[in-house]
Amino acid sequence: MLDLNRLILLRELKLRGSMTAVARELSYSHSAVSQQLALLEKESKAVLLERVGRNVRLTPAGEELVRNTESILAAVERAESDLASFHGRPHGVVRVAAFATISRSVLPKALASLARDFPALDVRLQLADPESAVVRLTSRQVDVVITDAYPGTKEVASVGVHITTLGSDPVRGYLPRPGMDGDIAQASTIPWVMEPPSSASTQWALRVCRERGFEPFVAHESSDLLFHLRMVEMGLAAAFLPDIVLSETGSAMKPSPWLPMDQHRNIHFLVREGSESRPPLRALLGAIQEAFTGSPSTP
Repeated sequence: MLDLNRLILLRELKLRGSMTAVARELSYSHSAVSQQLALLEKESKAVLLERVGRNVRLTPAGEELVRNTESILAAVERAESDLASFHGRPHGVVRVAAFATISRSVLPKALASLARDFPALDVRLQLADPESAVVRLTSRQVDVVITDAYPGTKEVASVGVHITTLGSDPVRGYLPRPGMDGDIAQASTIPWVMEPPSSASTQWALRVCRERGFEPFVAHESSDLLFHLRMVEMGLAAAFLPDIVLSETGSAMKPSPWLPMDQHRNIHFLVREGSESRPPLRALLGAIQEAFTGSPSTP
């Protein structure tokens, strides 16, 4: 019989890309990870790994075993969800990874509601960028991920993940000085502030600018959207800002009519497949949905 813990290690290798990363994240030694995966190869009577330079990658047999492991883990999640339904009101620890703007503006309201309605429920929040947060979710380091997705960019991984869309948040363009609307020549020379180049928001923003006929001069990079807002308010840079950021600060800035006004990002609530019926997660989803849209989610 295949050992479930070793199957999970193989899956972690698929997720993280190297034995070193698996060992670091799971507090194993590199040799311990290697030994456990060697034992899994003996149990399965198949070659699961092949060496590529100084690293290893999964063989087709290894990839197939990981796909089956996803199904096994989803079944375990469903079994745990079924058992949790017998425990009455939602309780226990729920670990949430979320991005900064939703954490500042929406989650405090949701957590206050949960503390009032379900005092036995202990929700613990940590900030995380979307890509690392999804890996933490599938690795069972967190139970929920709240993330965003921009039009035309790569969506979050869906294998082993159940996605609920909380709603959308309009994203609008803001220029640093009055009277600049319509001047593409100026738009290509003024400084812009964006998130790091690898972020989905920046990939989306660059595409929007290019569709408008100019290449933006990105002078400032920061993951802090409040910094973006302050740079525009001080007349120092142009930026694309979600409505939720302006609402949070009470800013009276007006978006540029020259830049696209019909764009938005989707806000997603992610859990592991099979766990979506767990009472604590359903309670959390309802509280966040109500805080975000003003109306509770439908179970």
